[in-house]
Amino acid sequence: METVNPASIARAVVLGGLVLGLLLGVVGQATRFCVRGAIADWVELDKRERFAGWMLAVGVGAIGLQALAATGLVDASRTLAWSPRLAWASCIVGGLIFGYGMILADGCPQRSLVKAGSGSLRSALVAAVAALAAVMTLRGVLAPARANVLDVWSVQLKGPQDLGNVVAAATSIPAGTLRWVLAALVLAATLGYAWRKHRGALRETWIGGIGVGLTLMAAVYVTGRFGFVAEHPETLEAAWLGTQSNRPEGLNFTAPLANALDLLTLWTDKATVPTFGVMLVLGVLLGSYASAKLRREFKLEGFDSPREFGEHVLGAVMMGFGGVTALGCSIGNGVTGLAWLSSGALLAVAGISGGAWLALRRGARELRSATA
Repeated sequence: METVNPASIARAVVLGGLVLGLLLGVVGQATRFCVRGAIADWVELDKRERFAGWMLAVGVGAIGLQALAATGLVDASRTLAWSPRLAWASCIVGGLIFGYGMILADGCPQRSLVKAGSGSLRSALVAAVAALAAVMTLRGVLAPARANVLDVWSVQLKGPQDLGNVVAAATSIPAGTLRWVLAALVLAATLGYAWRKHRGALRETWIGGIGVGLTLMAAVYVTGRFGFVAEHPETLEAAWLGTQSNRPEGLNFTAPLANALDLLTLWTDKATVPTFGVMLVLGVLLGSYASAKLRREFKLEGFDSPREFGEHVLGAVMMGFGGVTALGCSIGNGVTGLAWLSSGALLAVAGISGGAWLALRRGARELRSATA
């Protein structure tokens, strides 16, 4: 029997997180892929190129993740996106708070990391404050509000919370068939929309969307297949090595920012080690820096006013709390969760979009008042 070396496997998974983070940082900086930007462009400018890129990422990811799950390469039932516990109130309210915050902060955690790597001191502060707020929400002063007020409003399903299983429970169609149909419909719809409406758009729209979708597939494969051991030599139980959650993971940034802060502040604690998510965060920062330098777009930027500083800090706090509460950020829910066809992610994205819309409407009203 082949001897399993958990430490070697975990190191490989962690290194994979760094490599994928580097790629994601380059793609994000070069193509301006951004969920926050996609919503803002649509609401404020009636432009939908970045929305098309976002949907492309979801569509490509949906087919890829379904393939990994259907072939048994990844046990999707162990992912957070397919958990049978549907915390619907946390997803909606957390998403609403997160969406409002990402408008105030001028970027979600993923975009903040990309902009920080490109020289934005504003975004660097946002990432740091969001990390602190996420830690406070996971196990600090904000945790009771999450756990005792919102998380209690949940339902326990008989199976995974993915749309295929939920719809199958009300029909005679097998869940596996429905998952393939839904994933194919998502990809076909997004490709059709992008081609019909935006085939003449910048190539960055297509490269960004497809690139993020492929990166998501790779992330799930690395954590869910390569990092999986059926029987850990110490616990004799199945384990997913190199991840913070001991689950297959995709792309997410709120909780990994909190874990990165833990690592920086508890460096000598042997129980606190680099994980896939932490290295994904570091990779995005380094990748965007390298891309900005190569493209001669690196530029140090600070705050223009005390009000701008205050709004960015408040937005970062809201994102840290909302991202943890909703079990994912605009990428964790808006790309990874939607690609897994997760019911909770669908609710969270509805909340994120609603919160962003409210913040953008508020900004528009203030601008009209100032110019009246």
